[in-house]
Amino acid sequence: MDTRGLDYTVLVIAIIGAINWGLIGFFGFDLVAFLFGNMTWLARIIYAAVGIVGLYLISYFGRISSMGNEVSN
Repeated sequence: MDTRGLDYTVLVIAIIGAINWGLIGFFGFDLVAFLFGNMTWLARIIYAAVGIVGLYLISYFGRISSMGNEVSN
């Protein structure tokens, strides 16, 4: 099954989430809360989506190792 489109979408969401965490860590500035309000329903959906993306990316480890096996065979 080709999941490249989903993988790129998930990667973009993960990068956006990582940038937000970097802003929080370095400057104490939460971009999601600034744009959508502090823990509004929309902000919570965004936080939940980033969390789900993180869980999805755990499966990426297994696919990366299996891709490496296919190339070497």
